Amino acid sequence: MTLTLHPRQSAAFMSRATEALYGGAAGGGKSHLDRIAAIAWCDDIPGLQVYIFRRTYGEVYSEHMDGPTSFPALLEGWVKSGKVKINYSENKIYFRNKATIHLCHCQYPKDVYNYQSTEMHVLLLGEAGGWPKAMYTYLRSRVRMTGIELPERYRAGFPGIDGIINEWDLFPRALLTANPGGIGHNWLKGGWVDLGPGLHRRPREDGGMVREYIPAKLEDNPTLFEGDPTYEDRLAGLGNAALVKAMRNGDWNIVAGGAFDDLWDETKHVVQPFKIPSSWRIDRSFDWGSTKPFSIGWWAESDGTNATLADDSKKSWPRGTLFRIGEWYGWPGQGHENEGVKLEDVEIGRGIAAHEKILRETLGIGQAFQPGPADSSIFDADPGKDSIAQGVNRGYSGSKDRQTFTAADKAPGSRKNGFQVVRRMMKASLAERMEEPGLFVFSTCRDGFIRTIPTLPRDPNKPDDVDTEAEDHTFDETRYRVTAPRKGPVSSSRPLGV
Repeated sequence: MTLTLHPRQSAAFMSRATEALYGGAAGGGKSHLDRIAAIAWCDDIPGLQVYIFRRTYGEVYSEHMDGPTSFPALLEGWVKSGKVKINYSENKIYFRNKATIHLCHCQYPKDVYNYQSTEMHVLLLGEAGGWPKAMYTYLRSRVRMTGIELPERYRAGFPGIDGIINEWDLFPRALLTANPGGIGHNWLKGGWVDLGPGLHRRPREDGGMVREYIPAKLEDNPTLFEGDPTYEDRLAGLGNAALVKAMRNGDWNIVAGGAFDDLWDETKHVVQPFKIPSSWRIDRSFDWGSTKPFSIGWWAESDGTNATLADDSKKSWPRGTLFRIGEWYGWPGQGHENEGVKLEDVEIGRGIAAHEKILRETLGIGQAFQPGPADSSIFDADPGKDSIAQGVNRGYSGSKDRQTFTAADKAPGSRKNGFQVVRRMMKASLAERMEEPGLFVFSTCRDGFIRTIPTLPRDPNKPDDVDTEAEDHTFDETRYRVTAPRKGPVSSSRPLGV
C-alpha cells in the first residue's frame, strides 16, 4: 500500500508541533489526513496507541469505515497479508507490531470519563468545532506515553524539515481538524489561528504543548476537484454568503453559521465611544460565572435626545435604543476561551465599582448607574448565608442591602423571547432611517460581545435559541437587558423591542 498526501496535508503530517490544528475550508482533506497519519505512525512505531474521536458513533464510523478511501479500503492488502486486523465489533484496528487505532466517540460531556485511565499516544480529534473546550482538554490530559521506544527521527534533537533542531519529542501528540463555526469556533481561533504562523509553545497552565495552525483551502485537496468537480457549486449553494466564504476559503474571521450571522455587520453595529447625554439611562446587566466566565455589560439607553459623536457631529436614535458602552468579561484571556477566573462575589462587586469609575472619566458620565438585570440564581441563598447578589452589593457599596442588580426574567420561554428581541434590535440597527429601537456596541467591548456574539451557533435542536454548549455568557447577560422592563426616562413599561 502506498500512503499519499497532498502538500498541505503533508505539512500537517510533518509538523513539529505536538498539538496541531489543520483545516479551515470544507473539503480540505481532513479525514483523509487523519487516516493516513494514523496508519503511517502505527506502522512506524511498535505499540503506538492512536485514538480517533468524533462526537457520535455514527459520525466516526461513517467517516472512517465507509467508502473508497476508508480504513477498510486503504488497509485491504495489509488485512489480506495478516499485517493488520480490523475488529468491527470493538471498533479497533490492530497492527502486527502491537500498534492499535481506536475509533471512539464522546456524545455527552460525561462520556470523556470513559477514558479516564486511557493512555493516548496520539489523539486525533475530528470536526473539533463541534466540541466544547472542556471535553477536549480532558481528553488531552490522557495524552501521555510510557514504554514506547520512539525511533530517532521522532526524538528531540533531530533536524526538522526546515533544518531547525527539535527540542522536544514529536510524541505523544494531538492533531485536531476543523472548519470555522460551531461551538468550538472561539477556543480554536483563539488557541491556534490567532497565534499566527509557526510553532508556539503554550504555557504549562494551557497544556504545555507546541502548537501550530496549518490552514487548508478547498484547492489544497485536488483529489476532490478531480473526483467531484461540482463540489464547489454545492458550497456556493449554501445560500448564506458569509457561510459560503468561510467554508470555501477557510476564513476564521468570517461569521458563518451562527445565530446572528445573517444580521451582524461590524461596520454598523460597532460604534466608536462618545459622551453619553445626561438624560440617558445607564445601567448594568450580569451573568454570573466562576469556573465559566462571568459577563457584565454597561448599557446606555437613548431617550431620543441627540448625542455628540467622536467627530463632533450630532445624532439621535429611537427611544429605547441600547448602546453597550462597557463590559467586564471574567476570563483569563486569549487561549482560555470559556474559562472563568473564579472571583468571589465581593471581588466582583469591587471590580464593578472600579470599572464604573473609569467609565465615568472616559465617557463623561454624570448620572447614576442604575441596577439592571442579572441571572436570578444569584439571589438564592441558604438559610443564614448571604446570596451572591448580597456579596456583590457589599463589594460594590459596602452594604449588602444596597441593590446592584435586579432579578432577570427566567420564566419558561424567556430564552427564546430574548433571542428574538436581540435579533429584532440588531436588525433595526441596520436601517438607514431607524424607526424601532436598535442595539449597538462600543468598539471597546471586544472580549465579550464582539468576540463571542457574532459567532454563537444556534442550538441544533432549538433553532430559536443559541447553543448552550457555546460561550454564551455575554448573550445571556444581553438578553436579560433587552427584555428588562423600560425604566428611567423612557416612559413605557414594556420590555425593549416588544
